[in-house]
Amino acid sequence: MAAYVIVEASITDEAGYEKYKPLAAASIASHGGRYKARGGATEPLEGDAAVGRVVVLEFPDRERAREWYNSDEYKAARRVRQTAASSRIFIVDGYEPG
Repeated sequence: MAAYVIVEASITDEAGYEKYKPLAAASIASHGGRYKARGGATEPLEGDAAVGRVVVLEFPDRERAREWYNSDEYKAARRVRQTAASSRIFIVDGYEPG
């Protein structure tokens, strides 16, 4: 079952975040992930609006998402992101009717 990584990032250093983006993209692709949403406009329908940038990543399953997040490749990218933004990141399982 597909798994989605949801990222909410409040960017504090635009130049630093620009350095993070290609590092993250390479690590995501190498672990079978792909972007479903990448910082597009958000529109709140209920509750508070998301703070900052929202990214949605799709992975084949939860295990691949965890492997990506804990990989050495992403750890290097994560260090760059953590100096340029504060983030909230979580995994949610996809839905398969059945």
